[in-house]
Amino acid sequence: MENGLTVINWQAPWLADYRDVGKRIGTAWESAGSLADALNSASSVPILFAAQSVLPVGEPYERFIFQTGQCPTRDNLHDFFNGLCWLHFPQTKRRLNQLQTDQIQLNGIRAVRGAVRDALTVFDENAAFLHAPDALWNALVAKDWEKLFIDLRPMWREAHLVLFGHALLEKLVIARMGITAHVYRVHPASNRLADLDAWVAADISADRLAAKPFAHLPVLGVPGWWAANEAPAFYADSSVFRAPKSPENRAQIRKCHVHSS
Repeated sequence: MENGLTVINWQAPWLADYRDVGKRIGTAWESAGSLADALNSASSVPILFAAQSVLPVGEPYERFIFQTGQCPTRDNLHDFFNGLCWLHFPQTKRRLNQLQTDQIQLNGIRAVRGAVRDALTVFDENAAFLHAPDALWNALVAKDWEKLFIDLRPMWREAHLVLFGHALLEKLVIARMGITAHVYRVHPASNRLADLDAWVAADISADRLAAKPFAHLPVLGVPGWWAANEAPAFYADSSVFRAPKSPENRAQIRKCHVHSS
């Protein structure tokens, strides 16, 4: 079966939180021939994975999930990682689904999604969660790459970065320098995924996401995540590690993340 599973390097550090369940579901998928069935066999979340054909023509995907409790699922890597995110972050995924459905109810389906739906889509597809000291976060927001990855390199041992976006996880199957995550700063009580899931689900809102509270992180720059970044020259590629935006934009991102847990 050509599903792309053989390309996944489960030893990649960004897959550590998904490795055990992901390998188990991959084996079940190859055996059953249906990704939806494989996900359901391992699922303890209140959602049913179903064949893509259950989605009526013209019905918004997000509203269908909200109204039926069924997640239309194709037999491909994109939906494989989406399923893994549902299994590991059920509260956050349900909250995103609720917010998307609210926006559809308010504004209908338009050619242009609007600021809130765009932000929700970016979050769902490409977000990463970072729990880190202020100095590390501030350097990331400022795009001070030398400080972030060289001067403060030892501080990364105090950080916890979890990739959430399923499109982001899919892109990293074929890792390349330019892959960038939209990082959302988190303050959970612990680094357990269940606690992180609960914290994020309670924290996100339409207004917060519409304000674009993201910092941009080239994922392969994370210390310990890519062998080549042990050399400081790795960070000299300005097409990947881009110059900072204006001070006003940096201040906006900081302001979006100055809130208590």
